[in-house]
Amino acid sequence: MDDSSIVNLFLDRNEDAIKHTSTKYGARLRNISYGITASHPTSEECENDTYLEAWKRIPPHEPRTYLMPFLTKIIRAISINRCVSENRLKRKAYILELTSEMEQCLPSDLSAEKELEAQFLGEVISRFLHEQSEEKCAFFMRRYFYLETAASIAQRYGYKESKVRMTLMRMRQDLKAYLEKEGIL
Repeated sequence: MDDSSIVNLFLDRNEDAIKHTSTKYGARLRNISYGITASHPTSEECENDTYLEAWKRIPPHEPRTYLMPFLTKIIRAISINRCVSENRLKRKAYILELTSEMEQCLPSDLSAEKELEAQFLGEVISRFLHEQSEEKCAFFMRRYFYLETAASIAQRYGYKESKVRMTLMRMRQDLKAYLEKEGIL
């Protein structure tokens, strides 16, 4: 079933929408959540919470052309919140490691109150990523959006971990220069 038909089921408040969404995207959503939570039972719970949240958000949203990214954003937030709420020290340290990596190239005074500035920052980072090669963009997204380790990215693409780490380090440096050029830093 295509995404537009699934969204129509959500809009009609037909519970088959969840069944079809699970069939089409369930394994990928669980994989994303597992990468963050490192727990199969927790990733399954996060998947179910994602379907509930999608049910609540459709309508007013109608993600006909971007259903998977829509669900990905939801499950990622739910999984991260779950880790924080359960005080998973090991995973929490991992998230702190990612945060410190990105702090090297992002403005430090960014806060939740500055939502408009955050939106502009997101647009600038998107433009930066569109200028990168497909492989570099994939490395960046896997590391900083899907929270994968450099080792798992290296394994996925058949490279040494050192190459992935070096590529990401150079991208952070390039991103910092790009942000300075755009007047954000």
